[in-house]
Amino acid sequence: MTANALALMDKGDANRRILSKDEYRADFRRVEAASLKRKTMLKSAEGKRIFARCFYSFQASVYFTSTLGRTKLPHESVEKIEQAIRERLEAATKDLNQAIDGAEVLFKQHGIDTAATYDTVPLETEIGITSALGRRYFELIHKMDQLMPLLQTLEIEEVITERQVEHQRSKSKRVVLAMASTARNLAAGIRRRMNELDAKKVGGEARKEATTAAAAMAPVADPAANESSVVNGAASHDALSLVPTEDQASAFGVD
Repeated sequence: MTANALALMDKGDANRRILSKDEYRADFRRVEAASLKRKTMLKSAEGKRIFARCFYSFQASVYFTSTLGRTKLPHESVEKIEQAIRERLEAATKDLNQAIDGAEVLFKQHGIDTAATYDTVPLETEIGITSALGRRYFELIHKMDQLMPLLQTLEIEEVITERQVEHQRSKSKRVVLAMASTARNLAAGIRRRMNELDAKKVGGEARKEATTAAAAMAPVADPAANESSVVNGAASHDALSLVPTEDQASAFGVD
């Protein structure tokens, strides 16, 4: 950071404030996957905050869906959810690419050859990427970070208005934030289905145990009583055999 005798400049305090926020801290303890190590290089306030707030939360949700979901749910169901996330990431990436391309066109049309830069220290930290979807989200956040100074340059040069800048800035942030919300909601749906399966399994085992216990407690027939009933019934066997039971009557069409 270049020293400035006329102003006190940031020396990393902004990054420390962002990274120290407890509400940004995701629970990553259940994620046991290996990760590909990368370094961030985020310069905009928007990029830094969304990264701190959403990146690990997104990865934790995707891990739960892809890895833990497969332990109890059909793989085809999990694959459909992964494909839905992938398609939304592609759509979000397309939106940000179009915004960047549009800003660069305005740069050329108005002869702007230098973009605004930040006086705050960039956020550089090593992170772990645990999936292809996590890698795509990492790249999406950096695309948004790339767009922010372009918009501010156009505002400073009065190519676009403050209202237009704020509209595009808010739209871009919503696109990136929505991905984290989508992954979290889908993971919650997976968790609910897994809990329902567990409840059914527990209920089935309880019914099985109850049936087994009832059978064990059933009274044992008295052999002497059985022998007596056979003897007494033999005398009337011929007469009883001429009267069909209800099942027999139904089978032979007798009303």
